[in-house]
Amino acid sequence: MGVTLAKTIQSSDIGLPLKARGKVRDIYELGDKLLLVATDRLSAFDHILPTPIPEKGKLLTQVSAFWFKKTAELVPNHLISADLAEIRRLVPQAKLPDELYDGRVMLCKKAKRVDAECVARGYLVGSGWKDYQKTGAVCGHALPKGLQLASRLPQPIFTPATKADTGHDENISREQLAKMVGADVAAELERLTLKIYAEAAAHMEARGIILADTKFEFGFIDGKLCIIDEMLTPDSSRFWDKAAYKVGVSPESFDKQFVRDYLEKIGWDKNPPVPPLPDDVARGTTERYREAFRRITA
Repeated sequence: MGVTLAKTIQSSDIGLPLKARGKVRDIYELGDKLLLVATDRLSAFDHILPTPIPEKGKLLTQVSAFWFKKTAELVPNHLISADLAEIRRLVPQAKLPDELYDGRVMLCKKAKRVDAECVARGYLVGSGWKDYQKTGAVCGHALPKGLQLASRLPQPIFTPATKADTGHDENISREQLAKMVGADVAAELERLTLKIYAEAAAHMEARGIILADTKFEFGFIDGKLCIIDEMLTPDSSRFWDKAAYKVGVSPESFDKQFVRDYLEKIGWDKNPPVPPLPDDVARGTTERYREAFRRITA
């Protein structure tokens, strides 16, 4: 199926107080709640690209909503509703026309964010592969010798990172995380991250996707640790096609690695100005996100 070029959103305006614009989401203030609008912005190498990706915000929102509901018994989350009609009823002052916002809005409980990215890795790729080549370890986890790019790890590992609102997240050790948030909270973050990863990886593998790695954000709501922001999306994860997986090469993926590969190919130095994406790359990215959504939600 070809991509339908629906109207894209690079920046939203819904008549509510704007709390922040993230790399992808615009966040609106509602007292003890937040309204999250997933735009079609795409970031790569810590820069927002000038080219929006058709349908991206809707696909991200629907994938997150699927996982929030599916894993609610494993870990509580911040989602109140991702249904536009219900959100309109609960927040009547918001201006949310169907043609722009249907499918891309979440009403959420406000949380006190834990300022760390919680990353689970099941395969050796990305910054983990670079660390392993230099040190034989990833974020303090010693690994067997002789592993290759995209090798499956003996068991999934927890590799936290600093949470940067701008710029690049930096990998840290579990000991550093414990100093930041306290030993008990750090241990619970690790337990929840690896538990969710295991459940999600099994779900995806049955649908032809390898969950190579993923990152979560957590926060406290009424004193309870909850998952927030997004969950197991093509923006926050590496999804590989199981049928095409091969050790030693970067596998075919259903995420924004397609865009990263293009930017590397054209030799962009990862400094402004950020180059626009050609139509075939933007469309190809939508197709990959669509395929991830189709397989995951089935």
